[in-house]
Amino acid sequence: MENSSSLSQPYADGLPVRESAISAVSWAAVFAGAVIAAALSLALFAGGTGLGFLSVSPWGDEGMSAPAIGIGIIVWMLFTQIVSYGIGGYVAGRLRTKWVDVHSDEVYFRDTAHGFLVWALSAIVSAALLGSALASMASGVAKAGAAVAATAGTAATAAAAAGASGGGMERATDYLTDSLLRSDRPEATADPEAARAEVGRIVAMSVTRGDMTPEDRDYVVKVVAAQAGVEPAVAQRRVDQAIQNAKKAAEDAKQKAKEAADAARKAAAAFALWGFASMLIGAFVASLAATWGGRRRDAVYRV
Repeated sequence: MENSSSLSQPYADGLPVRESAISAVSWAAVFAGAVIAAALSLALFAGGTGLGFLSVSPWGDEGMSAPAIGIGIIVWMLFTQIVSYGIGGYVAGRLRTKWVDVHSDEVYFRDTAHGFLVWALSAIVSAALLGSALASMASGVAKAGAAVAATAGTAATAAAAAGASGGGMERATDYLTDSLLRSDRPEATADPEAARAEVGRIVAMSVTRGDMTPEDRDYVVKVVAAQAGVEPAVAQRRVDQAIQNAKKAAEDAKQKAKEAADAARKAAAAFALWGFASMLIGAFVASLAATWGGRRRDAVYRV
């Protein structure tokens, strides 16, 4: 009578092929290796953060620079994959059940599959534990670059307006109030500080809109001519030159913002590609280490 743990399969070379009804996958060993790999990944991630490989110092002359931090993150990520999945795969190979009467090629394939399962299961666990942190790190690079670029653009625009206003951007309501109280003939004896502030608000509003209206231009020319004591033609040239300078500063700020945002996008894409490469390396290392562990387990097996 046949053993109940074996099933008769179709004949091969005139002889029945016997196959165990038990799965070839040692799930207990796979889970053990995956838990070990996930725990080591978490520990190494925390260790890298504590050692300063994953953070930038706020002091300009201390710690590593941003490019060095990027290299450090990549190197530590590769190191984490190799160590955690190497140990996890090896443990799974040592703990799996010994397969009796199985060809050596099939044993090698099964050990490789066990290592790959360790990597796959551990990757899912690690994604739950570290996914949000890694995603925040990757997106933080892009967001930080975009924020810096936006801040630089706003600062440059505000600086262009502040050069004329002396106080920066004022609210739109102040500009509308000024337009309601304008005089057709600004006097040279008017308060210079008030005239400067009013012109500054007009210039700031013009920079925000992208151009100065004809009414604002005519009024500013009159104020400049009255306050500076120059001919209207000279005041016109000054106003035109100031508007051109403000436009150029705004365009330069926008260009720098685009360049910074593009650089941040490229950095985030490079980080994602390195993350993909490190995961492939982790899968290879886990599979290879499992074959080493399985071979060692079979070598020391005693009946």
